[in-house]
Amino acid sequence: MRFRRTGIVIAAAVMLLSGQLQVAAGARNFIWKATGKGGVVYLVGSVHLLTKDFYPLNGAIEGAYKESDLLVEEVDMGELLAPGSQMQVLSRGLMSGDQSLDKVLSPSTYALFSKRATDIGMPVEALRRMKPWMIALTIEAMEWQKAGFDADLGLDKHFYDRAQADGKTVKGLETVDYQIARFDEMPMELQDHLLAETIKGIDTEQANMSKLMESWRIGDAAAVERIVLKDLQQEPQLYQRLLVERNKNWMPQLESFFARRGPAFVVVGAAHLVGPDGLIAMLKSKGYAVEQQ
Repeated sequence: MRFRRTGIVIAAAVMLLSGQLQVAAGARNFIWKATGKGGVVYLVGSVHLLTKDFYPLNGAIEGAYKESDLLVEEVDMGELLAPGSQMQVLSRGLMSGDQSLDKVLSPSTYALFSKRATDIGMPVEALRRMKPWMIALTIEAMEWQKAGFDADLGLDKHFYDRAQADGKTVKGLETVDYQIARFDEMPMELQDHLLAETIKGIDTEQANMSKLMESWRIGDAAAVERIVLKDLQQEPQLYQRLLVERNKNWMPQLESFFARRGPAFVVVGAAHLVGPDGLIAMLKSKGYAVEQQ
């Protein structure tokens, strides 16, 4: 599930799930309770695009949200949804001067792009000025939208709207500008590779979706780790840039939440929680008690 599980701003860096989350008795949920220094932090694996069938959420997640007075997400959705941020994404996703995809991509990647765009009804000529990373996210977003998934129903947007209505404090772990930069500052060779791998991997991801849905539903973190990290870990530059570096950047902020009087409810992409470089492993290594709910 490669780089797209990092939760990038246009909701294409995502792990996509649907289905009812009415778990069987004794099953776990994709939420962890971390305790230490007298404080509590709940960590929920985010699903950025969903269907309405996903709701209502299970009791463990709902209970943790209600108990918490602070919502923490990868970015503050208020900043993300602002018109200025949307324009920033679009402007930084376009190439300058006389650059175009056919000039910056390898012939093989450009051929992959042209075929895929034609197959899904995207106007190739109109997209030639977009940067490869932007094309990769756009193609994937369109594929999942066609399958019925909606960013407005994603876990991040759901809890942001709830927090706004409930008067809870909302905080982002990083800025929209930083998230865009993770892609926009990639060397062109890496953007080329990213686009090619995105196109090649779409059909495989769709085939694995039912396995991913069930693993998330029953809280099988090991299975989710295998599905979402297997490919990404084989891409060292992307793995470090889009997952590990961000996890390390977030840790000081997460630790600061333990000093708060009330619990913090942290919602980040599920790929950030699992694996040897995930937030759960990092918290445990620092001596915090972490228990899956």
